[in-house]
Amino acid sequence: MIRAALKIYIDECFQKGVAQGLWTDRAAGKYAVEVPKRENQGDYSTNLAMVVAGIDKKNPREIASQLTAMLEENDNLVKSVEVAGPGFVNVTIKSSVWSTVLEKIEQGGSDFGRSKVGNNKRVMVEFVSANPTGPLSVGHGRQAILGDSIARLLEVTGHEVYREYYYNNAGRQMRVLAQSVRGRYLEQLGLDGDFPEDGYQGGYITDIASELISEVGEGLKESSELEPFQKKAEQAIFKDISGTLEKIGITFDNYYNEQSLYDDGHIDSVVEELRGKDLVYEQDGAVWFKTTDFGQEQDRVIIKSTGEPTYRLPDIAYHREKFKRNFDWLIDIFGSDHIATVPDVMAGVKALGYDPTAVTVVLHQFVTLMRDGKQVKMSTRKATFVTVDDLLDEVGADVLRFFFMMRKPDSQLEFDLNLATKESQENPVYYVQYGYARLCSIIRQAEEKGFTVTDYGSIDQSCLIEAEEFQLLKTMASFPALIESAALDLAPHRVIFYLIELAGQFHSYYNKHKVISDDPALTQARLCLISGLKTLFGNGLTFVGLGTPEKM
Repeated sequence: MIRAALKIYIDECFQKGVAQGLWTDRAAGKYAVEVPKRENQGDYSTNLAMVVAGIDKKNPREIASQLTAMLEENDNLVKSVEVAGPGFVNVTIKSSVWSTVLEKIEQGGSDFGRSKVGNNKRVMVEFVSANPTGPLSVGHGRQAILGDSIARLLEVTGHEVYREYYYNNAGRQMRVLAQSVRGRYLEQLGLDGDFPEDGYQGGYITDIASELISEVGEGLKESSELEPFQKKAEQAIFKDISGTLEKIGITFDNYYNEQSLYDDGHIDSVVEELRGKDLVYEQDGAVWFKTTDFGQEQDRVIIKSTGEPTYRLPDIAYHREKFKRNFDWLIDIFGSDHIATVPDVMAGVKALGYDPTAVTVVLHQFVTLMRDGKQVKMSTRKATFVTVDDLLDEVGADVLRFFFMMRKPDSQLEFDLNLATKESQENPVYYVQYGYARLCSIIRQAEEKGFTVTDYGSIDQSCLIEAEEFQLLKTMASFPALIESAALDLAPHRVIFYLIELAGQFHSYYNKHKVISDDPALTQARLCLISGLKTLFGNGLTFVGLGTPEKM
């Protein structure tokens, strides 16, 4: 917001320099305005002088001095300017400017931080995509929350978002699932179940078999067909998965299944299209895709000698169907175990005439559950792995969402159950949400004492002079840019980092300064600050799907 205003002014100074012949316009759009990493380097810093000097072969400090003289002319915005190092220009903003953020927050309300930068771009976010072979594991839980928070941020920034869940209901794993249910079904009827050696062992398989008995009795005991067992398992497991996702506030616009790619002829047509472009060949009874034509070290099998496609082929076909639906941007959220297959699928996309740069793949690392400093390996129910439902029962939806967003996707995530269940400021979820609840409490107390949270225009801005107040205002001013960058870079963890930082600043301020005092003017000014903080906290939490408890 304030940085944006400064950037506009710096752009004007750049064009002024071009008009005066001080430098060429070749550096247009190539310089940045950033918040310095160290204190005492101004509020913002620009590398304009060094970029211009590098392109025009001039002295960067001389350019910096010329830029400084121009910037100092704006005494409504700029307090001081200095040249640092090889040619950085550090700008300090006037104190009175910072409090104007409160007016912007007041005007924006629940929309403060929203933007139209997405320009209604049509975006498909594919995530979760867990196969219907069992309850959602913790790894799938991380992917679910990562994908949902990315989708939410894209919506906040003006994108038209479509959420899709793709699942594999074809192939060997589904046959094994059906065989597993059939085995437990027969066992419960007192017959030899012939349970498969590599079958699914979870107790949920027994539950599905029991449901089947209640529906059809012994009607399937002589059946050699696996289809009714697979159908029942798929329905039951998806009901379980959907119920889990609903508990954490996640819904989808569409569920797309792999079997439809076969039924609708998309698999065969992809092979024929590649064959027509001389990009496939047969060797050792298998069909190979010439991925070496697209920079890969070796070609890949897309149809095995048994006639069964490898997982690459339906993935390529699925992405072609995505492109046919006219999305501007395709986002895939995968576990890191997909890292080897992504280049093959992108090669397929390019081979079929589509632009692979329109696809962004976000790979997330795995989750390790910890309790008392030791890794938790076994579930308390349902299966031989920890399920999302297990975690929800123990820590709740907000803690689950917060912890899963608390690390960058490509970072390993250690989920500390001891910390997650603490109701103290050690727990970062509690720390942030308690900040919001405390803000609500301050406003309630003020109203009980006869104060009202007045509009920004009616307060005495000169009352906000404390260093901690300026720190809060500066952090608050960065919120819109933070949301925009988190959305466009598909990085919801930045919102969590920001909220933790803001909570720390607020708690420190509250412990040091009274909001409600005997000085009416000071109280009103600080209540305006508190009201702005409440709005901003609320928006930050809401934008990534977290709750805003008013009492804790």
